[in-house]
Amino acid sequence: MKIVITGASKGIGKAIAACFAQDGHHLLLCSRGEKSLYDCVQELQTRFPNANIQARPTDMSVKSEVQAFATWCLQQGTPDIIVNNAGNFIPGSVHNEPEGALEEMLQANLFSAYHLTRALLPAMMEAKSGHIFNICSIASLHAYTNGGSYSISKFALAGFSRNLREEMKPHGIKVTAVYPGAAMTASWDGFNIDPKRIMEAADIAKMVYAAAHLSPMAVPEDIILRPQLGDL
Repeated sequence: MKIVITGASKGIGKAIAACFAQDGHHLLLCSRGEKSLYDCVQELQTRFPNANIQARPTDMSVKSEVQAFATWCLQQGTPDIIVNNAGNFIPGSVHNEPEGALEEMLQANLFSAYHLTRALLPAMMEAKSGHIFNICSIASLHAYTNGGSYSISKFALAGFSRNLREEMKPHGIKVTAVYPGAAMTASWDGFNIDPKRIMEAADIAKMVYAAAHLSPMAVPEDIILRPQLGDL
């Protein structure tokens, strides 16, 4: 299978890439940081030599870069799976967050997935198969203190997922929205978090991998994962 994963150099995206690489699939990865992206490719290729792993540095908040990445992906063939994982987080509340926070969050967390999906969908629709995973957030479901524009953008990504799911049903394409709670990723760097209080990125990856291997007749429309003791 050809699997497109954005924001793949670390955290949840890298964990998802590892899950599919172990089966020897063809991975098409991107992230904003060039060095971290190629370091990730080298690590995964060493661990999983049977996988075909390619990467292209891309700032998914810039439409022209998203379109260039999509064109590059299609040159490798029709994707079987898209994992829209790229995103950004700016803490704050609507009344005091930095000017432009909403626009930045929408570009990174919504438009990135929207533009990439639109570019890749025609080939998938012609093939009448495929699976799209949008990595949303618990913040897509419940507002929380200091969530601000991040939460707004993730609510929007959830709405995009639901609308896309209805549109793609006649075309044999599955759409799954994934709503992770707190997981040990770079977003929590600098915080003193008890490892027993937070999920592992691999927990989310394993659920995505499992959902991608169901029969063509089944789709997990929503996957919600939280730390066992509840949200942080």
